[in-house]
Amino acid sequence: MVEALEKWDRELFIYLNNLGSDVFDAFWLFVTKIESWTFLYVIFLILIWKFYKKREAFWVTFFTIFTFLISFGVKYITKTSVQRLRPNNVPELSETIRVLQFPVDFSFFSGHAAVSFAVSSFLIFSLKKFTKWVYLFYLWPILFSFSRIYVGVHFPSDILAGTFIGFFIGYGMYVLQRRIIKGFESD
Repeated sequence: MVEALEKWDRELFIYLNNLGSDVFDAFWLFVTKIESWTFLYVIFLILIWKFYKKREAFWVTFFTIFTFLISFGVKYITKTSVQRLRPNNVPELSETIRVLQFPVDFSFFSGHAAVSFAVSSFLIFSLKKFTKWVYLFYLWPILFSFSRIYVGVHFPSDILAGTFIGFFIGYGMYVLQRRIIKGFESD
């Protein structure tokens, strides 16, 4: 069963990765860079400080950063423990895939997916009572995560695992943050 899943994962990766074209490479290389999303982080901060009172805005900002750090830490510990090779480092795939980046660290699970889904989920839960448009923020982690398959550095299972782990970290941090804010309200 595990072998069948690994085979399916590789085949899906090869298929999705080979959908790429030189025409779109520059776009996906831009999307995959963390710095490309700076404007979104600024929007997040503006919305937090617009909708929340000062004390609550501080805690939401603090927990946004804390969510980032927790998801990054979980990703790092998992990658160094599992030590799954990235597709771009698997010799038998070298002739069949398109590779646009060449990281040498490990693959499972995708840090791009985990961190972006954790932060986005946390912020969506934190801001949804103020605006329903906040769900559009999920476009960021979806594009960000898919870019990792496109550039040849993550298998679909890396992305899926990172997505679920990130979502649950984001939700957990939201629940913790709400408890802290409610604790201050009762003072």
